Order: sequence, then C-alpha cells, then structure tokens
Amino acid sequence: MPTTVQAGGGDFPGLLARSGVRSTRQRLEVLGELARERDDVTAQGLWRRLRDRGSTTGLATVYRTLALLSEKGVIDSLSHHGTELCYRLCTESHHHHLLCTTCHRVVEVEQCGIDGWVEEVASRHGFVATEHRVEIAGVCSTCR
Repeated sequence: MPTTVQAGGGDFPGLLARSGVRSTRQRLEVLGELARERDDVTAQGLWRRLRDRGSTTGLATVYRTLALLSEKGVIDSLSHHGTELCYRLCTESHHHHLLCTTCHRVVEVEQCGIDGWVEEVASRHGFVATEHRVEIAGVCSTCR
C-alpha cells in the first residue's frame, strides 16, 4: 500500500534530532513545505513556494538544506526530472518509488523483494551492499 507523509503530520524537530541534524528555522520551513507536497519538488520550486509564503530563506540555503537532509536520510532525492533532482519527505521505513514521467506523481512502494538479489550481485563483484534504492519510471494510470 503506498504511503506518504501528511502536512503537519510529523515532529520535524524530533525527525532532525534523530538524524543528527540541528533544528533551524530554515530547515523546519523546508520540511514543512515538503510535507505539503503530494509528490516531489525541485529546489527551485520549493524556494519559490517558500518565497510566496513570505519566507526570507534564500535559494542557496534551500539547496544546502535539501542536500544535507538528503545526505542524512531525512528526505529522499529522486532523479527523474531531467538533470535536476527532486525532493520528497517520505516515510522513515525502507521503500522504493514509482515515478510518472508525465505528471511527476510519486508512489512509495514498501514491499522490497530484491534484498537477496542485491546481496548476491554485490558479493559476485566483491562488494558488500550497505543500501539500495529503486526508482521505477513510467506513466501512471491517469496520464495513460
């Protein structure tokens, strides 16, 4: 069953603390705006939304914040939007994404049946798999 984080549905200071990230006004603003997004958003799009809401957070701060939150696993970064990354506040459990290349709808898929395959392929090439991410791009039923 697909899941999503609802706006206002999270303890953002607690989420940051659990991830070892200091809570700041700008980081909380970015998380709050991401929580309002049903699918995903680029850094530029998120910055425009913040600006439209009266925020004084700069574009460079938005980029740095998104990079930090992605690196720490607080948010997911998705690469389906040309050369620009998109960002999404997801559930904290291990999951993968279905991505519509037409409307940019994102569905979280929690079932992961590839753990064994990942470990076998990594081992065959002398690697130890520490994580994996799957993005399946296609066209959603609405856009078809």
